[in-house]
Amino acid sequence: MNTRNWILALSGATMLAACAEKDVILPGQREDLRAEDTVADVVNERRAISVPAQTRNSSWTHRIGTQAFRVSNASLSTFPQLAWSAGIGEGNSRKNRMSADPVAADGLIYTIDSQAKLQATATNGGVVWTRDLTPPRDDSEDALGGGLAYGSGKLFVATGFGSMVALNPKTGAVLWEQELGGIGSGSPTVFGDLVYIVSGDDNGWALEVETGRIAWQLSSVPNVNNIMSAAAPALNDRFAIFPFGSGELQATFRNGGFRVWDAGISGERPGRARSKIGDISGDPVIEGSKVYAANHSGRIVALNIESGERLWTATEGALGPVWPVGGSVFMVNDRNKLLRLDSKDGSVIWSVDLPKFVESRPTRQAALYAHYGPILAGGRLVVASSDGLLRIFDPASGAQVHAVEIPGGAASSPIVMNGTLYVVGGKGNLHAFR
Repeated sequence: MNTRNWILALSGATMLAACAEKDVILPGQREDLRAEDTVADVVNERRAISVPAQTRNSSWTHRIGTQAFRVSNASLSTFPQLAWSAGIGEGNSRKNRMSADPVAADGLIYTIDSQAKLQATATNGGVVWTRDLTPPRDDSEDALGGGLAYGSGKLFVATGFGSMVALNPKTGAVLWEQELGGIGSGSPTVFGDLVYIVSGDDNGWALEVETGRIAWQLSSVPNVNNIMSAAAPALNDRFAIFPFGSGELQATFRNGGFRVWDAGISGERPGRARSKIGDISGDPVIEGSKVYAANHSGRIVALNIESGERLWTATEGALGPVWPVGGSVFMVNDRNKLLRLDSKDGSVIWSVDLPKFVESRPTRQAALYAHYGPILAGGRLVVASSDGLLRIFDPASGAQVHAVEIPGGAASSPIVMNGTLYVVGGKGNLHAFR
């Protein structure tokens, strides 16, 4: 036998001997590497909470991160029912998704569909005006993202085509347009004589409300691992807090744009590919001297707004802004759970499971339901979901107290104006509940 054949025979014998050996079964309990998704790690506690009195607000002009624009407890009936539905354009599709929450003021509700159609709808469901924001040389099917805000008597729209547009809210006439140099995937915030926006996930802008001229700019480290999020800058009288796709928060003086502090939100859930996305999808939310912000992959932080000092970190991510009230922070986390955290240290007071996978079979567990909110209205927490239900919860215990169907499922956070709740549906409709 030559040397080569001898080596092959020896290798074959070794392999047969190895196959003949019995597997060694290690003793002990088998633990799921991803047990955090399947094992309850919270003992729910019913804890009393003091919430502000209900307010019959006549507008809802921004996302909720800026305290001056957040309606603490909007008036809403105990068991709201669907009053009407009105078409607003194209709904969600495989290529196009709606990302803008509606805003409302002066008796009109403003929406953007998945193909850059802007619409003003009256409180009876009638269409007042529409405008296509697609540039002349572009295709509406290429629209991506966008956001809305109302302030200084104007309607501001960030478009997925890379511009900020100011319009007359009564007629839809364009007052000015400013190119942003990147998709306007975030939502604007109007404060004083400036409107603030994050574009392309790595550029912050402050534009003059009256003219659209650039007052100042700032930038962050570019990051391609982002989600299509409508996160908006949060402001108070002194500071503007910008969220970026890199996971960075930048605080500036709101008038001059001078940077005061930076903070990063890092960390991820083990065993989850989507945890590699560090985008700040949970908008910065200001409450008094604190700023809350969360990323997509399992972290939420509380920061001192003056210094950026981290007060606490919790291992919970969020896909939308949290709602702080009564010494608690309410949120829908990245595992489709409605949570109540203690605002002192971020500890979980109670946790409620929301529907997770669109299909429950293990081989089909890919697509997830989306849950929007929560907001506090009528003294209860309200969550709108893509599975087709508007759910209402007791903030003290987390118990679900009411549910009503949303035709086509939700595609935006709910807002409330004059005792009526509005939410955009996935099939391109605006739904009103009273």
